[in-house]
Amino acid sequence: MANDIGSSAFTSRIRDEDRRTRKPLDWWDRVKLVVLWVILYALVFWSTIATNPIIPAGDALYNTTFTAPGVFLSLLIVFELVRQMHFAIAERASGYYFFWRRIFEQTDSRVMRIRPWTRFRIARFVRWAVILYVAAAITGGFIGTSPIEAVVTAPQLILQGMPYLLQIVFYMFVAIIQFVAIFWFLSRGGIDVYMPDDVRTRFTDVWGQDRVLERIKENILFLENPEAIEDHGGYVPGGILLWGPPGTGKTLMAEAVAGETGRPYVFVDPGAFVNMFFGIGVLKVKGLFRKLRKLSLRYGGVIVFFDEADTLGSRGGQVSQMRREALAGQAISSQLGCNGAFFVSETARAALAEEQRQVVVPGMGGGRSFDGTLQALLTELSGLTKPRGFMNRVVRRVLGIRPKHPPKYRILVMMATNMPDSLDPALLRPGRIDRSYRVGYPTKDGRLETYRNYLGRIQHSLTDDEVERLAMVSPYATGASIKDTVNEALVIAIRDGRDTVTYGDVIKAKSLKQHGLPDGGAYVDRERHSVALHEACHAVAMYRLQHTSIIDVATIERRGDVGGFVSPIPVEDRFVQWRSEVEIDIMTFLASLVGERMFYEGDHTQGVGGDMAQATALLTRSLLSHAMGSNLRTFNAGMLGNSGLMPNGIPLVQGLSWEGAIAEEVEQRLADLYQRTHELLAQHRDDVLAVTHALEVHSTISGDDVAAVIEGRKGPLVDGRAYADADFRRRLEDYHAAAVEAHRVRHERPPRLPELPQAQHAEVAGE
Repeated sequence: MANDIGSSAFTSRIRDEDRRTRKPLDWWDRVKLVVLWVILYALVFWSTIATNPIIPAGDALYNTTFTAPGVFLSLLIVFELVRQMHFAIAERASGYYFFWRRIFEQTDSRVMRIRPWTRFRIARFVRWAVILYVAAAITGGFIGTSPIEAVVTAPQLILQGMPYLLQIVFYMFVAIIQFVAIFWFLSRGGIDVYMPDDVRTRFTDVWGQDRVLERIKENILFLENPEAIEDHGGYVPGGILLWGPPGTGKTLMAEAVAGETGRPYVFVDPGAFVNMFFGIGVLKVKGLFRKLRKLSLRYGGVIVFFDEADTLGSRGGQVSQMRREALAGQAISSQLGCNGAFFVSETARAALAEEQRQVVVPGMGGGRSFDGTLQALLTELSGLTKPRGFMNRVVRRVLGIRPKHPPKYRILVMMATNMPDSLDPALLRPGRIDRSYRVGYPTKDGRLETYRNYLGRIQHSLTDDEVERLAMVSPYATGASIKDTVNEALVIAIRDGRDTVTYGDVIKAKSLKQHGLPDGGAYVDRERHSVALHEACHAVAMYRLQHTSIIDVATIERRGDVGGFVSPIPVEDRFVQWRSEVEIDIMTFLASLVGERMFYEGDHTQGVGGDMAQATALLTRSLLSHAMGSNLRTFNAGMLGNSGLMPNGIPLVQGLSWEGAIAEEVEQRLADLYQRTHELLAQHRDDVLAVTHALEVHSTISGDDVAAVIEGRKGPLVDGRAYADADFRRRLEDYHAAAVEAHRVRHERPPRLPELPQAQHAEVAGE
């Protein structure tokens, strides 16, 4: 038996278009309608005899045949017999089958030449005409008149039956109107339709995203000229996903597509599809695509845009990668008294976030329930090629005619999200959302173009070099954030009584938008000096050591639990770090402890705790995961929880044993880097005191100002030439000695902050 099965050849089922004759019908399909009509005819015949029991059977059969119902049923029986005879001949005679097949194909070919919108209107007219005729024929049969007379007398019949109709309608109205009204009102909203002339956005209004725009323009070419790909055997991509950080221009791109193509633009708010009642979202999706199909036929295409698509395209229960990293970053910041994560490189911050991720994420999850809205969306996206309409799907099949394929609806579906990991994979498969583009942060050239365009709308005094500098120090700025920064700079200028924006205004606005408004709390003089010195040590270490980053801003203004910070900016996009660069990051952390001990005779504050914890975490990770120690054995982030070094599977550095070879190597490496940092700060002691004074005077200074103070030149906000004066630097040393004495003798009054040299003041005033 097995040999017979293995030797048998598989025969593929023949396609309908390859058949020489029609596919034979089963015997039940051949007789079922005739049986039905005969049964109905028998019931009418039985009713005739029951009405007049003494009538002969022949007369009853005659009367039944020539009454309106009898004539109608007789015609149905004859029609079904002719239809089955037609099928029987087509199943045996290939010439007959191909003759009728050619007739239907030629008819369909001529009909398809008509414009889709015109076909739609003609079909609607014919459909209503048939419905009215059938209603008139049935009414005429009941009242014993012709269909035309039934139409003429219809108003009179309606008036006569109005009381009964009103009673029925009233009862139905009272019973279901409350449910109908609720579902109708809940199914409204969330969809805005903009006609072609309503959208004024063009591709020239989208700045800094040229790479993505080129791919989107390709989709527009297919929408405008679909034959360019369909004639070669391909298909037009029907969906685009734009994902990336907020404010990068995803919605603006969708509007630009609608503006460039001159097609209707349908904006969908997925949040409006989430309702408390099951089924409302499904009704909204069905109504949306019904509208899209009509707009596509009417205008030759339509663009539909789902903003925040993760709301509608997620089954719940997932936390995206971006969300996890954001939460981990918040956890790091909340643990740092100095907010030390600000002054290390972006790669180091990502590594520290990895250490906190498993601490933050447990306890989250769950997810909202769903009522089939996503499933309805998936069905509609896949069902645009299915035959539609009662006449097409039912009547043509009854007549043995193959249903016509629907017109090719030119619907471009665009979605935007900043949480792509939460989208259902079924939504992103080819055939639904065919293309996925990351709309990331603009490049430096893109940021430069964006700054120039927004600054061109206001009156400003920035030079080309200053605008280029702004583009360089805004590595993670988006189009929205740049627009907001320029607007905030204009507000600052107007607040100061000026109508021209300066470079300093933009720097202040950038710091305010990026780091938030300070709390306004003031330090006591003694603590202000120690906090400023703490941050100055970070700033000097970064300035002297870092080559891949520059200082963005240094501040001692309080923001919540953060007493101050030094924020870096990467000079270029980096993918990995070298061992030497990791050591520089660790030395930048250690600078606060080294500096406080150096300048306060071995004493230091609790503010260094966060810096030391992050330095230990970064060094331990580099030893265990990146082979940057004496051992070659490494562990990835997922293995750290099972390595026996961390308790309860949580990779906290605080859980590292205080004993053992790894702990000893961590301590030794930290001691070596501590010594190198001490030598650096001792060599540049004057720079630390100069930056400390600038922070005490101005509270917040830019990275250019830090460099100006150290180099003794003029900066955007701080004139650093005064700090190059040798006598003034000696005064700063005396001031610091007095501050240390005031710290040691608690009741002693802190010294007065030294003022800039008078000559320097006069020079600045003269400028």
